[in-house]
Amino acid sequence: MNATRAEAAPGSKWPKHPSIYEISTWVWLTGLSRNYGKRIDLSTIPSDQWDAITSYGFDAVWLMGVWERSPAGIVIANRNPGLLEDFHRALPDFRPEDNVGSPYCIRRYTVDPHLGGPKGLAAARRELSRRGMKLILDWVPNHVAPDHPWVADHPDYFIRGSGDDANNDPSSFIEIGGTVFACGRDPFFPAWPDVLQLNAFARGLRHEVIETLSNIAQQCDGVRCDMAMLVLNPIFERTWGLRAGPPPATEYWRDIIPAIKNAHPGFLFIAEAYWDREWDLQQQGFDFCYDKKLYDRLEHGSAESIRLHLCADLAYQNKLLRFIENHDEPRSAASFLPAKLRAAAVTMSTQVGAKLFHEGQFESRKVRPPVFLGRRPDEPVNQDQRRFYMKLLEAIDHPVFREGDWSLCERAGWPDNQSFLNLVAWSWRKDEERYLIVVNLSDLSAQAQVRVPWPEAAGRKWQLNDLLSGITFDRDGDPMLSPGLYVELSPWNFHFFRFVR
Repeated sequence: MNATRAEAAPGSKWPKHPSIYEISTWVWLTGLSRNYGKRIDLSTIPSDQWDAITSYGFDAVWLMGVWERSPAGIVIANRNPGLLEDFHRALPDFRPEDNVGSPYCIRRYTVDPHLGGPKGLAAARRELSRRGMKLILDWVPNHVAPDHPWVADHPDYFIRGSGDDANNDPSSFIEIGGTVFACGRDPFFPAWPDVLQLNAFARGLRHEVIETLSNIAQQCDGVRCDMAMLVLNPIFERTWGLRAGPPPATEYWRDIIPAIKNAHPGFLFIAEAYWDREWDLQQQGFDFCYDKKLYDRLEHGSAESIRLHLCADLAYQNKLLRFIENHDEPRSAASFLPAKLRAAAVTMSTQVGAKLFHEGQFESRKVRPPVFLGRRPDEPVNQDQRRFYMKLLEAIDHPVFREGDWSLCERAGWPDNQSFLNLVAWSWRKDEERYLIVVNLSDLSAQAQVRVPWPEAAGRKWQLNDLLSGITFDRDGDPMLSPGLYVELSPWNFHFFRFVR
């Protein structure tokens, strides 16, 4: 794999279609400390670990959960029977000290001392930059911990309640220092008891946010914004009504993102987004938004539903972030059968937009520890899946998949054979590089004629090298244009063809 990229200077240009590696920082460092027999933080990560990440060919690493966690939040979580049940389910030998606090219950936007503090993060960023990779961190716009400095210094930044609210609905309101605060929430679920709800409409808050994010932007190359749609004016107004006051004339993100990008050109904003709000958030300045629909369709939908999803306008698709697991979703090895998992991974990792991979995904970890936990259970490595992922990562570690042109391919069948509907195909092209990917997204065998979308293929002979299976075919260009390249694939199988004249 490509381990010789130029150093990534702060503010340098991102690829059009970057690949990103999410690491649950606390859990990862705990595992490294145990493996190396000494305490390791962000400043002392062995070089061979950075080199291993480099060998995967990623453009950036998202160190999830570096900010200072809340002692008050830990106390609240350890009194929550539902959370304790989750802790024991993920970690049968759970001890109270394993709850190190939620990384989304943030006390201060300063790197947690246990992880190495600001100097440790700076050291990690230097190591990534030396290897040509950028750094992504978290930003949580919706809420902060009960012991965040703003609670005492700026109670006007929060949604507040009354004494009656605290008495009648103690799971949604909490009294601190004589002031009743609303707990943070998603409008479709009960409140989160360990965080306080910021008021996205409050005067002064946005200026404070810009100042905080400006400080964060000096320490990394981009942020993943937690539940970014919650602070959209219409959603926030529906969630909080009169408690929030009148909505501002401008949207939260339209104020925040340009202010940061003007001061830090090249800084990247990624939105965790749901409820069909991806387009809205893209228009308000986000570089990429979660593509939860592709994930759901890969897990539960038909091949045709996936193909239709990939028919969306490219301007929209170019700003989606694709994944089959992250810290919020179940481990893909637990959700997908092995063959289906490989088909989903090939599909996800060869689309336009950003691609997100999750530490532990390549080893087929099945346990997703709650984000509160500082360690995870031991699990055996699935060597077959690991070898598959290493081939896949090597196959996509080429400029064509970062900067090339993508197109969905037409495929057809025969009157007595409609199995082509179970196949989805797309191509990539950049300069002389050409790739064709065909995936059977079903549990039935399928045949189709796939039309190659390159007119210059006519009148030439081509060698088709399947980078994942190692099989090679020789084909004439004319039939591949029309009626199409004949493809036959068993359930959940795929071709990853590199075209060579």
